[in-house]
Amino acid sequence: MTSMDIVHLSRLQFGLTALYHFLFVPLTLGLAVLLGIMESVYVMTGRKIWLQMTKFWGLLFGINFAMGVATGITMEFQFGMNWAYYSHYVGDVFGAPLAIEGLMAFFLEATFIGLFFFGWDKLSKVQHLCVTWLVALGSNLSALWILIANGWMQFPVGARFNPDTMRMEVTDFMAVLFNPVAQSKFVHTVSAGYVTGAMFVLSISAFYLIRGRHVEFAKRSMTVAASFGLAAALSVVVLGDESGYTAGENQKMKIAAIEGMWETQPAPASFTIFGLPDMEAHATHYEVKVPWMLGLIATRSIDKQLPGIKDLVKAAEIRIRIGLAAYNALQQLRENPKDAGQRAVVETTAKDLGYALLLKKIRPDILNATPEEISQAAWSTVPAVSPLFWSFRIMVGLGFYFILLFVIAFVLASKRRLQNYRVFLWFAFLSLPLPWIAAELGWIVAEVGRQPWVIEGVLPTFLAVSSISATNVWITLIGFVVFYSTLAVVDIFLMLKTVKAGPNLDGPDLYAAPRNAFAPAE
Repeated sequence: MTSMDIVHLSRLQFGLTALYHFLFVPLTLGLAVLLGIMESVYVMTGRKIWLQMTKFWGLLFGINFAMGVATGITMEFQFGMNWAYYSHYVGDVFGAPLAIEGLMAFFLEATFIGLFFFGWDKLSKVQHLCVTWLVALGSNLSALWILIANGWMQFPVGARFNPDTMRMEVTDFMAVLFNPVAQSKFVHTVSAGYVTGAMFVLSISAFYLIRGRHVEFAKRSMTVAASFGLAAALSVVVLGDESGYTAGENQKMKIAAIEGMWETQPAPASFTIFGLPDMEAHATHYEVKVPWMLGLIATRSIDKQLPGIKDLVKAAEIRIRIGLAAYNALQQLRENPKDAGQRAVVETTAKDLGYALLLKKIRPDILNATPEEISQAAWSTVPAVSPLFWSFRIMVGLGFYFILLFVIAFVLASKRRLQNYRVFLWFAFLSLPLPWIAAELGWIVAEVGRQPWVIEGVLPTFLAVSSISATNVWITLIGFVVFYSTLAVVDIFLMLKTVKAGPNLDGPDLYAAPRNAFAPAE
C-alpha cells in the first residue's frame, strides 16, 4: 500500500468513529434539558406523574450517555495513534480545549449523573433539581469545548507558526475561545441536539398513544416535547443562518462547494435549490435558483460578491506561490537560524505556508514545482462538491419538516387532541430517526467541506497522519467496527427493553398535592 492508503484508512476510521459517536451526542444534549424541564414542573406542582416522567426519560438518557462515553474515549486515542503529526504540529492549540472539556465539563457531568440516579432518596426535591440542571449544564459545556476545538480547525485564529519549533502555538487564547466559527457551530449544534431530544420523546410518546398505553404520561411528555421541539427547530434555522454567514466570511470555498457555484455570480448571489454538480466539467447542470437568497444569507448584503470555485482556485494558486517563499525561507533558516532577512520573510508569508505544503502530495521537492503542478495543487483545495451539495439540501429540508411537525404537535397539544389524530401519531413515530440523519449530514457538511485541510489553510490532511503501517490501521479499524457494532446491539436492546416496559406508574395518587420542596424526593 502507498502512503495515501494510510491517509484514506485513517480518515475512514476517524470518520466512522465520529459518525457513530455523534449518534449519542445530540440525544444527550436534548434529553438533559428536557429532564430539567420535567423535574422543574414536578418540584413546582408536586404531581408524581412528572417525577415518573423524569425518572423514565432519565433512564433512557443514562443508557445513551454511557454509550456516548464509550464511543467518545476511543476518538481521543486516535489523535496520538493515527494522527501523530497533527498532534505534534497543533497540539499546543488543539489540546487545550480538549483538556478543559475533560476537567471542567465531563467530570462535572459524570459526577452529577451519579447523583441524579442515586440521589432521589438522599436529596431534597430542590437539591435534586439543581443536580439535574447541572447535568444539563455539563452536557452543554462538553459540547462547547469540543466545538471550540473543532471550530479552530475550521478557522484557525489566535495562533501563529513558530519557525524555531516548527509548530503552531497559541498567541491569544481568548481569540480561540471566541472564534466566530466555533460560537456559531456551538449554538447550531446544540439546537440540533435539542431537536433530537424532543423528537425522541415525541416519537416514543406517540408510540404509546398509538398502542393506547400510558396515555396521560404520553400526552404530557408530548406536550413538553412539542413546545421545546418547536422552539429548538426554529432556533436551528435561525442559528443555521448565522453559521452560513460565518462560513461566508471565513470559509468561502466551503460555501462555493455547497452551492456548486463554479463561477462568481453578480451580487447578491442566487441560492440553488436543485442542480447536478459535475466535478469533471466544472459546472452544475439543470440548476433551479432562488434569486438573492445565498447572497443575503452568506453576506447579509445586496452588493457583496461571493467568489465562485474557479476564482477561489486562482486565489489558491497565488497563496501557493507565496507559501513557497515561506518554505524556501524556512529552509534557509535551518542552515542559518540567525538570518534576520529570512526570518522576516517567514513572518510575513507563514500564513500561506500550508498552501505550499499541498504540493507535497505531488512531489517532495516542492520548490521545483511546475506551473501545472501548482495549478493541480490549487484545484485540490476544492472539496467533493456533490456530497456537500446534496447533504446540505437534505439537512435543510429535514429542518423545515421538523418545524412543521412540531407546529402541528404544539397545536394539537394546546387543544388536548393529540390522541385523536392517529395519522399524525404515526408520522411522529416514524420520524424518530430523522434528526439523527440531519445531524450526521450536518457533520458531513462541516468536515467534508473542510477538505483537503485538517486545519483550514494550515495543515493538509495527508501530512497529518502517523508513520504507521496500513496493517495496523486495518486491525484497529476492524476492532472498532466490532466494538461499536457490539455496543450498538447492546444499546438497541436496552433502549427497546426500557421502552417496551414503559414508565413505572404504580403507587399512590399521581396527582398528589404538593409537599415541602426541601424534603427528600420520593
